[in-house]
Formats: sequence, C-alpha cells, structure tokens
Amino acid sequence: MTALDNRLMQTALSLPNILTYLRIVAVPLVAACFYVEGDLGRWLAFALFAAASITDYFDGYLARAWKQQSSLGRMLDPIADKLLVAVSLLVLTGAGTIGGWSLWAAVIILMREIFVSGLREFLAELKVSVPVTRLAKWKTTIQLLAIGILLAGPAADKLITGISELGLVMLWTAAIVTLYTGYDYFRAGVGYLMEVEP
Repeated sequence: MTALDNRLMQTALSLPNILTYLRIVAVPLVAACFYVEGDLGRWLAFALFAAASITDYFDGYLARAWKQQSSLGRMLDPIADKLLVAVSLLVLTGAGTIGGWSLWAAVIILMREIFVSGLREFLAELKVSVPVTRLAKWKTTIQLLAIGILLAGPAADKLITGISELGLVMLWTAAIVTLYTGYDYFRAGVGYLMEVEP
C-alpha cells in the first residue's frame, strides 16, 4: 500500500466520517421501523433518529477538533442530513402523522433543502462560500426536535398528552424559519446568479 493509499484509507475511516456513514445507514432503518407494529416501531424510529441527529453535531465537532476535515466529509455531511430529514418527513406523511395543512410545512422544508443545495453547488463552482448562519443552525435544531417528536407520535402521546401537536407546531416554526433562511441564502447568491456569461 502506497503512502497515498494509506492517507486515503485514513481519511475514509476517520471517526468523523464513520459517524456520517452511520447517519446515512440510519435513514432506511428509521423508515423500516414503521413496519414494526405498535408503539415499539415508533420508539425504535425515535431512538435511531435521535442517535443519528446527535452524530450530526459530533462529526463536525470532532473533524475540527482533531483536524480531520476532508472533502469527503464536506460532501457527505449535508447529504446525510438531507436524507435523514427528507425520508423521515416522507415516512411521517405516509403514516398520516403529518397530514392536512401540516403537509405544507413538510413541503416548504423539502423545497428549501433542495433549493439551497442547488444554490450551494452552483456557488461552489464559482469558488464562493456561503457560511451557515446562526439562524439556520437554530432552524436545524427546531426541525430535528420536531421530527423526533413526531416519529414517537402516538406512542409519546400516551406518556405526554398533546406531544404530537407540539411536534406539529415546531414543524411549522421550522418551516417559517426555513423560508427566511432560504431567502437569506438566495439574497447572498443572487448577484452571482444574475451575472451574464460572456
């Protein structure tokens, strides 16, 4: 094994990247939990989602603290985040936990995620970096808490009455903040988008 191969292997198997891989693996497992009947399936989905969400903090923190930041990690981290959120929202919609007017909150969140991903990819080609704002971090936190609560859903309602309603309120809160942060990113990149190519 050459020095280059060894370095590539170390990057691929660094703990921050392994945590990101685990978050991606958790995505279909969260969906599979909804095939388990009764409250057990809901609690398993909640536990997996919570564990995956926690890795989202630690992979970035450890990569910076241990100086193990890599292009692989920068590529996979946002993909893992968006897969976790998108699949969870789809599963919750399919199960009827998110329905009616609340479906629009999920639509807003998904549209924003896709829009910002496309914008970031376009700006990356221009070597333009769009930093994550503090408000965007709060949006992510509220969004993850809302989805976690909704995954537990009816099972959690048996312990705390009305917890699902709280989850829907938080989902709408995240959707509203999502609209603002999406506009924020668009405003930061609109000057580059309007440039006429020679």
